[in-house]
Amino acid sequence: MSTESEIKSASLPASAPGENFEVRQTHPTEDYAPDPSKSIKLSKARQALVDDILDLYCCKPTVEKIKRYTPDCQYDDQFVYANDRYKMASQWYGLPKLFSKSTTNLLQIVTNEPGLIQWKYEQSWKAKLIPKVATLNALVSLSLAPDTIDSDFIQVKYHKDQANDKDYSHEGFGFKFKKWQADNVMKIMDIPELKEFEADKGAGKEYVRQYGSGTAEAQAPTKELDPTKGT
Repeated sequence: MSTESEIKSASLPASAPGENFEVRQTHPTEDYAPDPSKSIKLSKARQALVDDILDLYCCKPTVEKIKRYTPDCQYDDQFVYANDRYKMASQWYGLPKLFSKSTTNLLQIVTNEPGLIQWKYEQSWKAKLIPKVATLNALVSLSLAPDTIDSDFIQVKYHKDQANDKDYSHEGFGFKFKKWQADNVMKIMDIPELKEFEADKGAGKEYVRQYGSGTAEAQAPTKELDPTKGT
């Protein structure tokens, strides 16, 4: 099967900055509840990548795990828009300062293509200052660096985390806050490990892609998450 994401990843050079690797998609519903019984099995190298990313979600950052991202990587979720690995590292190292515990309860791999891995997951977050656990479902899309796809240490060019059916527009006040947060959080946190990634501040960047909305009409085609279509 040939999909848009396969064609796109195959045609992009590894030197292209992370912005070029964004997967745009909307979904029929906001239901991202995972069903582990339907999860697609991954190769050893791909499973190792997923395990390292999940450890980052679970407040277990290390330099080696953050090196799963290319220097010019992109991270995009409801609260953050980070456009290099230095900014990305500050986010992962910042999580343990905000949360006392984070646990991946359920996981379902729904897409396994040469240049793309996607999973639905359920994550529980326990904040340090609020005695309450928040549990959320979302969809993660990892666009892979083309020159690492067949290696033992696969890297990520674009990491998107979506919690509702619409994609991100990259416009308006919400986006400005996302970008400001990513650009400045390292200035208020003492994170010695960031020195390892200071050189990444100069990694290749391109203009922010703006879409007007996160709907199918804004270059975010509707996609069914069909686990039977993995490779």
